[in-house]
Amino acid sequence: MILAVWAPLLLPFLTVPLARRLADALAPRTASWLLAGTAAVLAGGTLCSLGLLAAAGLLHLPPVAALGHLSLPWLTAVAPDAPLVAAAAGLALGALAALAVRTARRRRLDLRTARAALPAGPTPSDSASAAAHADAHAAADTDADAHAHAHADAQHPDTRPRRAPVRRGRAARWPLPGRRNPLTALLHGPGDHPLTVLDDESADAFALPGRLRRPGRPAEPGRIVVTSGMLRALDGPERAALLAHERAHLAARHHVFLALAEHAAAVHPALRPLRAPLGYHLERWADEVAAARVGDRTVTARAVGRAALAANRSPWPTRPRLVAAAHAGPVPRRVAALLRPGPATAHGTRSRAVALALAACLALTTGAALEATADLHHTVEAAQHEPGVRR
Repeated sequence: MILAVWAPLLLPFLTVPLARRLADALAPRTASWLLAGTAAVLAGGTLCSLGLLAAAGLLHLPPVAALGHLSLPWLTAVAPDAPLVAAAAGLALGALAALAVRTARRRRLDLRTARAALPAGPTPSDSASAAAHADAHAAADTDADAHAHAHADAQHPDTRPRRAPVRRGRAARWPLPGRRNPLTALLHGPGDHPLTVLDDESADAFALPGRLRRPGRPAEPGRIVVTSGMLRALDGPERAALLAHERAHLAARHHVFLALAEHAAAVHPALRPLRAPLGYHLERWADEVAAARVGDRTVTARAVGRAALAANRSPWPTRPRLVAAAHAGPVPRRVAALLRPGPATAHGTRSRAVALALAACLALTTGAALEATADLHHTVEAAQHEPGVRR
């Protein structure tokens, strides 16, 4: 146990760089699961090791030794420093518990503040009115574009750009009779989440997680929150990409990934560097889903860039800190990835070597925790069978 119990506490310093490097060579969805799984395994190994160290020290307490029929002299001779190490491990566990409570409480307060700033609970009529509100913005942009093109054609009939008819046809495609607006289709798609449009000049959009049902409180689904300022900053297709992005966050429960990374970072300091890359790959995951949904990677890239510029100029002050948003993360890197034909992945020899090293570190962490647990069990059995122990 002396060596095995310390391995899960030291291996995160080697495992985290390997996980970050391998994630850059994988598709966004796979990379997100890899980073979240790595954080969970390493955080669990850390807690297990600290718990085992604290438990080994508790065996040296006379009441515990008497209750378990253990030979206290034998335990003291085998591990004389166990009480001191156990005291340090106990203090560490207490501090981690306090950090976990503070993190959960801060996240809960952020979400409660954001929900309090929204209108009353979403209903189908709210989604319909939000759809009408968003469609009104799309129709206004379409009319403005058509009027501008008509005005330009009247003034310069012989110098009209060649691409003008294409742009005009693309803009007029949305309000044609009998054809459903893509933005409306996104609002009323299967398994869709309610949309809340805030009449606010600030530009912001994010995916607000839902709440589980509790006694006296009904369940509340996750919802997409977008301000009118953000809608005005984007055109019709870009709004569709933005809503598809936020819906992808809710459908894949990316808020759970973010909460896991936040709590894992509180467990071990070496796990803190996993938060930023995990957030980036979650945004890239939603970017790819949005691009597939709207069918245009360029439009999605433009929506991400323009949404980030608008949000940086006037963000909504009540937005929770630990929620996914289309304008979060390293936006230039995300836009560059969207402008490529597809997600870039690498499967060379170096990536395979990194993957093998990462798998070995995770397996060693798990194996060391199990070995330390078995060693503690054997120590208890040996102390019970020592001569002179009262039965």
